[in-house]
Amino acid sequence: MIYDCAIIGGGPAGLNAALVLGRARRSVALIDNNRPRNAVTHASHGFITRDGATPAEFRRVAYEQVLRYPSVKHLQTEAVEVRKIESGFFEVVDASGYTIQARKLILATGVKEVFPEIDGFYPLYGKSLFNCPYCDGWELQDQPLVVVSESPTVYHTAKLLLNWSKNVVVCTHGKSSLSDEQKAHLQSKGVVVKEEPVTAFVGHNGRLEQIRFADGTELPRAGGFVMPRFVPAAPFGERLGCERMENGGLKTDAWGRTSIPGLYAAGDASYFMPSQVVFAAADGSRTAMGVNLDLTEEDFG
Repeated sequence: MIYDCAIIGGGPAGLNAALVLGRARRSVALIDNNRPRNAVTHASHGFITRDGATPAEFRRVAYEQVLRYPSVKHLQTEAVEVRKIESGFFEVVDASGYTIQARKLILATGVKEVFPEIDGFYPLYGKSLFNCPYCDGWELQDQPLVVVSESPTVYHTAKLLLNWSKNVVVCTHGKSSLSDEQKAHLQSKGVVVKEEPVTAFVGHNGRLEQIRFADGTELPRAGGFVMPRFVPAAPFGERLGCERMENGGLKTDAWGRTSIPGLYAAGDASYFMPSQVVFAAADGSRTAMGVNLDLTEEDFG
């Protein structure tokens, strides 16, 4: 069997693309390794009707709805290789060697975060340390917060955080990423700026209590945000020769088409930021419409 479309990635983008294509009566192979990036998150926020849903509940409901459409097949496996073959179709090979073919391919493989290497971070991540103020700022409102980032964008993140708490400390983790003017501006708003490297997050039962610096000092904090660097979660776009944007995402047009004919990208794999469930789901829907449009034109002749 040759599927109309294969989708690699079962996050919000891939799931919503499968839903739209299933409703368009297209045959779809949804390839999902069941390792969602947001699995550590206690709840997803900012998505109307889904605000506060756990990632597990979101996926349960999503699959229940997607698989109502008989033309959608869920392959719970790991895609390890993608090839474009002479027919112009795509072959996807999983870890066991099983191969499928599809006329079109959507990469909804997302991104992965690369965090600064700071002791004690991972036991607190998803509980009192996060990476997105829009996703988790409400739950930390009015608490003493920290934002740790080596990027100059920390200036804008710190300003943003003042919407949720007036007690904010900025840590540049040993980098001189803020200008003197920016530091003065933040300090005029009550934001403390510390440029010493952070050596440890100290806390218990998922709750941050202290930040420890390289000079041995500690600072009490109740929660905060550690800003990661984002990189592609899968190499398929690069291996197939897709054009990329400056931020590393796959370059697409208004319908999710990449520079490789028949290959599409949706969600974080394409735009990288902002990395939110609602954006990814919407982008999956848009890309699926692009796929169906192109298949329709081909079928119509």
